[in-house]
Amino acid sequence: MPVASQSLSTATPTPPLRQQMMARLEHGSLQVGGRELLAHAPPNVTLRPADAEAAPGAAFLGARTAAPSSRHVFSVGTLASGWRWLALFRFKIWWMVPATGAAAAAVPAETQMLLLESREEAGSSAAAEGSAVYALMLPVLDGDFRASLQGSPENELQFCFESGDPEVQTMEAVDAVLINSGDDPFKLMKESIKLLSKIKGTFRHIEDKEIPANLDWFGWCTWDAFYKAVNPTGIEEGLQSLCEGGAPPRFLIIDDGWQETVDEFKEVDETLRDQTVFAQRLSDLKENHKFRGETCKDLGDLIKKIKEKHGVIYVYMWHAVHGYWGGVQATSDAMKKYNPKLVYPVQSPGSVANLRDIAMDSLEKFGVGIIDPNKIYEFYNDQHSYLSSVGVDGVKVDVQNVLETLGHGFGGRVAVTRKYQHALEESIAQNFKRNNLICCMCHNSDSIFR
Repeated sequence: MPVASQSLSTATPTPPLRQQMMARLEHGSLQVGGRELLAHAPPNVTLRPADAEAAPGAAFLGARTAAPSSRHVFSVGTLASGWRWLALFRFKIWWMVPATGAAAAAVPAETQMLLLESREEAGSSAAAEGSAVYALMLPVLDGDFRASLQGSPENELQFCFESGDPEVQTMEAVDAVLINSGDDPFKLMKESIKLLSKIKGTFRHIEDKEIPANLDWFGWCTWDAFYKAVNPTGIEEGLQSLCEGGAPPRFLIIDDGWQETVDEFKEVDETLRDQTVFAQRLSDLKENHKFRGETCKDLGDLIKKIKEKHGVIYVYMWHAVHGYWGGVQATSDAMKKYNPKLVYPVQSPGSVANLRDIAMDSLEKFGVGIIDPNKIYEFYNDQHSYLSSVGVDGVKVDVQNVLETLGHGFGGRVAVTRKYQHALEESIAQNFKRNNLICCMCHNSDSIFR
């Protein structure tokens, strides 16, 4: 049988699919899905397989430096041509929104997910005409440090790696950014989150979580109707109006405005009234005077009434993750047992690179009464056991991202968030029996991946 001469063929052998899908960093070029994603990566950038067997295309991007610090900004190279991206970034400390672009310089600070697409040009031998490769970059938590992505004026892609505590330092980011690739962006995102959950073991994909029962019902939150002026009469009138309109709510959130708080600064100087709105502090665990009067004897009486009269099944109460916007009042007899102390928030440069927030302006000026992280479970348990005893079914816990600014002296932002979140979930399970928890103002990866 004639044998074809090797010299007759000049085509490059196609590498095995598994090898082609593997993320590789060679000579400053980062390859994903068989295509170059980053060029000119500095020599201090590292790459290691995430799970070679389960996900051959996934790897962790990291970097090293010679000097220890609590905050590093590492360049990982320039974005190769032909890629466009969708970013999820925090435009404000509390909230995450999308942005799109093609240049690395335009990637916003505080990007927490970067999905990139590259389409083959017509006539390419690497893949069928028009085929796409998707790359996902997920900055994650690594020990007590948290990563985020951003672009630079030099059109480089960077990741910021920070602890939020000057005393917590490192010279190396090992598992800072998870990189994965595929041909279906939806499948890629889902599988990457599941993979990260398996590797880290600190969070679960939504398919593995218990879904709160209240999600099966139409509900009403009092915030937009009343803001802090919420009161028993208004709540009953609102419920009655919805019932008469043919939309009876079976789920109710009594939002901000029911707690006993104090504005220490307004009492000192009335000119500070507008500035101290977010500096008020919690002084007691029980409801304020609006919920103890002629309309209802107390909070328990109100909840019993609205469940019986209006057919409400679930009632949730609002509270901030640290008690109230300005924390707790350190001099209050009810709060002293939690060892609170006054601290002043310090925001990451990434947070203030986009939009500042008026609440944080107030807290940075007047401080936060933070509960000792070693006492936070006791605080949650006391608060939740009282609420449960009067018929409350769950809680909406707000202002959660403030924790990232309170890490100084407590081991950093990741450590504080982890401590508070673990205590919160333990108390919810203890006092409300089911997963009756709504997390709000918590769009940072400290909370998502902790």
